[in-house]
Amino acid sequence: MSTPQQQPKVNRGIVKQILSGDSLIIRGQPKGGPPPEKQINLSYITAPKLARRPGPGGGEISKDEPYAWEAREFLRKKLVGEEVLFTLENSPNTTREYGSVYLGKDITTGENVTELLLAEGLASVRDSVRQTAEGKRLAEIEEAAKSAGKGKHASGDHNEHVRDIKWNIEDPRAFVDKCGGKPQSAVIEHVRDGSTVRAFLLPDFYHITLMIAGVRCPGFKLDADGKPDLQTKVPLAEEAKFFVERVLLQRDVQIVLESNNNMNFVGSIIHPRGNIAEELLRQGFARCVDWSMAFMKSGADKLRAAEREAKEKKLRFWKEYQPSGPQVSGKEKEFSANVVEVINGDALQVKLADGSSKKIFLASIRPPREQRPSEEKGGEPAAPAPRPKGFRPLYDIPWMFEAREFLRKKLINKRVHVVVDYIQAARDNFPEKICCTVTIGGQNIAEALVAKGLATVVRYRQDDDQRSSHYDDLLAAEMKASKSSQGVHAKKSIPSHRVIDISGDPTKAKQFFPFLQRAQRTEAVVEFVTSGSRLRLYIPKETCLVTFLLAGIQCPRGSRPAPSGGQVQEGEPFGEEALHFTRERCLQREVEISVESMDKAGNFIGWLWVETHNLSVLLVESGLASVHFTAERSEHFRALKSAEDQAKSKKINLWKNYVEVEEEEKKIEEDRNIERRVDYQKVLVIETTDELQFYAQMVDQGTKLEALMGRLHQELGASPPLPGAYTPKRGDLCAAKFVDDQWYRAKVEKLSGNKATVFYVDYGNREIVETTRLAALPASFAQDKPFAHQYGLACAQLPPKDNEYHEEALQQFGQDVKNRRLLLNVEYKNNGISYATLVDPEKPEDDVARLLIEDGYLLVEPRREKRLQKLVQEYQTAQENAKKNHVNVWQYGDITEDDAKEFGLGR
Repeated sequence: MSTPQQQPKVNRGIVKQILSGDSLIIRGQPKGGPPPEKQINLSYITAPKLARRPGPGGGEISKDEPYAWEAREFLRKKLVGEEVLFTLENSPNTTREYGSVYLGKDITTGENVTELLLAEGLASVRDSVRQTAEGKRLAEIEEAAKSAGKGKHASGDHNEHVRDIKWNIEDPRAFVDKCGGKPQSAVIEHVRDGSTVRAFLLPDFYHITLMIAGVRCPGFKLDADGKPDLQTKVPLAEEAKFFVERVLLQRDVQIVLESNNNMNFVGSIIHPRGNIAEELLRQGFARCVDWSMAFMKSGADKLRAAEREAKEKKLRFWKEYQPSGPQVSGKEKEFSANVVEVINGDALQVKLADGSSKKIFLASIRPPREQRPSEEKGGEPAAPAPRPKGFRPLYDIPWMFEAREFLRKKLINKRVHVVVDYIQAARDNFPEKICCTVTIGGQNIAEALVAKGLATVVRYRQDDDQRSSHYDDLLAAEMKASKSSQGVHAKKSIPSHRVIDISGDPTKAKQFFPFLQRAQRTEAVVEFVTSGSRLRLYIPKETCLVTFLLAGIQCPRGSRPAPSGGQVQEGEPFGEEALHFTRERCLQREVEISVESMDKAGNFIGWLWVETHNLSVLLVESGLASVHFTAERSEHFRALKSAEDQAKSKKINLWKNYVEVEEEEKKIEEDRNIERRVDYQKVLVIETTDELQFYAQMVDQGTKLEALMGRLHQELGASPPLPGAYTPKRGDLCAAKFVDDQWYRAKVEKLSGNKATVFYVDYGNREIVETTRLAALPASFAQDKPFAHQYGLACAQLPPKDNEYHEEALQQFGQDVKNRRLLLNVEYKNNGISYATLVDPEKPEDDVARLLIEDGYLLVEPRREKRLQKLVQEYQTAQENAKKNHVNVWQYGDITEDDAKEFGLGR
C-alpha cells in the first residue's frame, strides 16, 4: 500500500528586492524588530546574469548578459512590495535555497513567477531538469516563447539589450551642474543606511551614491575592511534602514541632485508617497543637518517642521528632548511694530502698539565685524589688535555702514511684522537678547541683508534649536552671496569711509563752516539726538560728523550724566518730552539743514527740516520750546511766533500754566523799562582775535592768578618734568613752557607731528610749541577755572575782508584795548559768547566801540533788542559822522549802498 505524496509547505512574505531574473529576497512576518529575510532562487530555470559593481580595489568590469536587465525589471515592477506565496525545495547538494513563488491568494489560482518569466522569454529551463515531468512542462512554455520571438528569443542584435553602466563619475560637480536641478528618473538599488542610498539614474545608467539632503540617520559602524559592522548595534540604525527600504528599495523615484560631497552626491528623493526625508524626521528616525540642507532649492522649511513635530511628540531619537532657552507664546511671539532706530546691522529698536519700546535682534545673523590679520589669510583667529585712536566701528569696519544704511533706508519709521524665534539668555555680562524674524511687505529683512553680503549666518551646534525659523533660507542666501562675492565675501573693492568728526573741534569746524554756510540747504542724516534742540548729524556730501544746534528757540534740557561720572544731573521741566519728540521725528531720518553760525565749541547753529517741516517750529508749536530773541532777525520769526502763540492758547506743556494777562503786563513793564542794565566790571584786556573778539582777566582775580602761577612755577621748577615723558592728546589740559621758560596752564588744540598748537587758558594767547615743551599738569592745578574770559565787541562789526581797512581796523582795535584796564559791561549773548561794551574807567563817556566807529574803523551791527536801541542809536550817529567826514573805511563814500547784504548789513 503506497503512502500519499506530502504537499509542500506554503509560506507568505513580502518581496523586498529582486537580485536578478531568477533570484529575490522575501521578508517574512516580523516578530519584534526588522523581520527575517530569505533569499530564494527560482527552481528549474536560469536567467541572464547582471553586471556586478567593481570592488573597492578595482578589477575587471563585468557586463550584463543580454536581457538580464529586462528580466530583473520584469520581476521588480511586478513583485517588489507585493505579498507572495512561496514553497521551498530540499536541496541537499547546495547552500542556496530554491523554490517557487506565486503572486496571488493561493498557489492553485496565483500566478507562478517561474512560468511568467519563461513565457516572456526572459529565462531558460535548466538542462538538468528538462527530462523531469515539471521540466518538460516548463520547456513547453519556453518553446512557445521561442516561437513567438519573445525576450531573448527575439531576432536582432542582442547587444542592444546590454546596459552601458557608468559605475564612476569623474567630475561630480560638473555632473550636478549638467543636471541643472531637474528631477532625474532613477531606481534605488541599495540602502546603506537610513539617509544614504545607491541608485541608477535612468535611462543612461549612471550609478551614484546619494546622501539625502537635509537629514542624517544613525549609521552603522564600519569594520576593519570599511564595511558595515552589523554585530555592533547602533540605536535606531537598523530601524531607520528598514523604514527606508520598505518605502524606497527598488522603487521608481525621481532624484534631484543638489550638490556633491567628495565623490558622493547630495540630493532629494521625490516619491509618489511623499518625501522620505520628511517622513524620517516626522517619525524621529533622523535629525536635520544644516550643511546639506543649505543645498536644497526648496522644502527645507517642511523638514524643520517635521523635526519639530517629532520633538514635540518625543519620538525615538527625541525621547529625552528638552527645549533649550525660554519659550515664547501668544502676543509676545508675534506682533507688529514701528521701527524707530537701527542700532546696528542686526539690532533694531521698535515701538509697540501700546507706545512702549523694545530692542530686538535679527535671528541667526551676524553683522560685519572687525577682521583680524590671520582671518584675512584663512588662518586661526588671532587676539584682537588694539584699535587706533578715534576708531569708529560704524565707519571703520568694512561693510558695517552699508549694512546699517540698508536697514535704515528700508525700515526707519516703517511698520514691520515680528516673529520671535528664540530668546538668548543673558551670559558673559551680555543682556538677554530677543531674536526675531522681521518682515516688511512679505520680505525677510535678515535674508535680504545676507543676500547682499551685508551679514553672515551664525553656525550652531547640531543639537541647538535656538535659531531662526527661516534658517535654511538664510544659509541659501549666504551661499548665493558668497558665490557672487558680494559684500563681506568680496576679495576686492572693500569700501572705506574717511569720516571726519568735527564735533568739539573748533579748528576743524572753522574750515567747514564757510562751505556749509554757502550751501544754503544741505542733506544730512540724524545719527543721535542729545536733547530736543541738539543733534549729531552725518553730512554725506562733506563726509563729516557735526553737532548741530537748532536756531531761534530755547529748548528745555533733559537729564544727563555728570561729567565726572557722578550722579545724573536732573533735567529741566519737559526736557525729556522735548528729547523724545525730536528723537521720534528725526532719529536716523534724512533731513535738510541750513547753517547760519557756529559757537566757540565748534557746534553749528541753524535750521533743520524733516519731511519739509521746520523742526524749530514743530517744537515751539508743541509747547516744548520757546522763541529765543535771536530769532527776531530770522525769516522764520513770524512762523515761530505764530507757533508759540498757538501753544500758549492751547496751554500745552511749557505753557500749561500760562496766563495771558500776566504776559501782557510783563510786556508793558518791559516797554516802560527799556533802559539797558549797566553793571561794569574791571577787566584787563590781554588778547584780541581776528573776529573782533578779545580775552580779558577780571582785575579782582589778579592776586588769585598770581598765587596760582607762583605755586605752578615753584612745583614744576623744583621737580622739572622729563622731556618727552608726556604724550599730549587733543583737548588735554596740560602745562606748557612759554618763551620765558616758565610753565603755564594750556589746552592742546591741535597736534601735527612733534608740534602742538596750545591755548594758554589764563592769558588768552595761542602758540605752536614742540611737544617736548609740554608736560602733564598736576591734578591740583586743574580745579581752578580759566582766568581768561572770551568776549565779543557788542553792536559793532568789522569791514568786509576784501576792504583795505579790514586789517587796519583789527590793528587799531588791538592798540586801543590790549593790556589796558577797562570797564566791561555784558550786553547780550550769542552762540554761547558774551558780547560787551568797553569804556575807559577815567572817562566813562569814552566808549571804545563808539570811538572806533566814529574814526571809520568799525561798522554798526544793528540790534533789535529794545534795551539796546539807545546804544545802537549812539553808534549809528557816530557812523554818520564818519561818513560825512569820509574817514578811513568811508574815504570813498558809503560802502553799504551797493550790496548791504553782502557785508552782513540790513538783516
